[in-house]
Amino acid sequence: MLRRIIGREAMRFRFLLESDRIDDTERSQYEALIGTDKTGTFTMSDDLLKDSLLMLSQFLQKHYGQGTVMLIDEYDVPLDKAYRAGYYDSMVELIRVLFGSAFKTNDSLKFAVLTGCLRISRESIFTGLNNFKVYTVKDVRYNEYFGFTDAEVRQMLEYYGFSDQYGAVREWYDGYLFGSLGIYCPWDVINYCGDLRDGSVTEPQNYWVNTSSNDIIRRFLSRAKTADRNDIEQLVNGNSIKKTIRQELTYRDLDSNPDNLWSILFTTGYLTQRSAQTGELTELVIPNREIRWIFIRQIREWFRWETEKNMENLEGFCRAFLENDTAAIEEGFNTYLKKTISIRDTIAGLAGKTKKEMKENFYHGILLGLFGNMDGWDVQSNAESGDGYSDISIEIEDQETGIVIELKYTENASFDTACREAMKQINDRNYGEKLVDDGMTTIRKYGIACYKRRCKVISG
Repeated sequence: MLRRIIGREAMRFRFLLESDRIDDTERSQYEALIGTDKTGTFTMSDDLLKDSLLMLSQFLQKHYGQGTVMLIDEYDVPLDKAYRAGYYDSMVELIRVLFGSAFKTNDSLKFAVLTGCLRISRESIFTGLNNFKVYTVKDVRYNEYFGFTDAEVRQMLEYYGFSDQYGAVREWYDGYLFGSLGIYCPWDVINYCGDLRDGSVTEPQNYWVNTSSNDIIRRFLSRAKTADRNDIEQLVNGNSIKKTIRQELTYRDLDSNPDNLWSILFTTGYLTQRSAQTGELTELVIPNREIRWIFIRQIREWFRWETEKNMENLEGFCRAFLENDTAAIEEGFNTYLKKTISIRDTIAGLAGKTKKEMKENFYHGILLGLFGNMDGWDVQSNAESGDGYSDISIEIEDQETGIVIELKYTENASFDTACREAMKQINDRNYGEKLVDDGMTTIRKYGIACYKRRCKVISG
């Protein structure tokens, strides 16, 4: 793959074959850079590959009579892939040789610019580089060039006639702080404006999810302790946390200390600083609605994966609803609540709901996800029944059993009162009526009261 990438880059300069400023030996070396076999595969040797960038910069400097500028974007992506796939040391050695010959004592190089998510001065592949300057999200110099400023976004939207979308664009794609300057994600803004012009969308979309695997969040969740999960919960629910950020990390450092993952989330754009750093701690927040959406999706996928690891326990929990075993339901649900991360659905789609209703929606979602693993269970959410809409109704046709569940969030842990309210609502509004009409001969009714990571269950 590297031969192909560099070979194709070299082919952009085929005029070198006719240049009278390089000699026959250099011309032969250039031909070797772009040489292919009958299948079109580039055939440069390993030694030639290692010196390819150096040689190409020398040929171009000779032809033009001026120093070469070399731009390398996302230099650390191969290192990330290699780290995850288990060949990190080999990739470090390859890049060290390739970049070492291109950047060290290369008289044909005017300057080079490299970009990446991790700060590059600590990585061993850059040992010995001279006059090296590193600019990160915490630096003021060049901060306006990391993305679009607010003024640039306003100008762009006005130019295309989308000024009425400014509020949505800011909510979804703004929020990054570089030095002391607010910055929008340029990829998102450009794509959204393009889609608006095409008429293919009318509302902001999540464009980030298509450019990254987002494995870093899943990796964090799989290793997170209770305190870490509490911190993630605070972030997802719109609050900030304070952490020590280490910018000089290598991929080898990721597993040496779980706290390093906070730094990676920061440098890769999943978190941003709320204000300029004071002291050793950095105040971190999720930058915008788009990234919050990614966190929520990853949290839900992680929780589903965690629960599915032990299907025996999951099936036992669900069977307890069939068997009217409130003690087992309560114990099982409390166990799942201790593992998960509370997400309050504060998105625009739930506008008008009270904080209590939004908290209830979280517990509602967890139960729906758990029940969704059961074959033969027809699970309905907010289905019309009797004189209202039950939170959750379930039909198990082969056992002719129906289940009705009403959830309540109880302030100050008033479990008994909230459970009685839930059961009263089920009975007063005849939530079991539809289940009877559908042929269910046994109806189980449950009132569940929740507070933080605890619950109480009664049946009737």
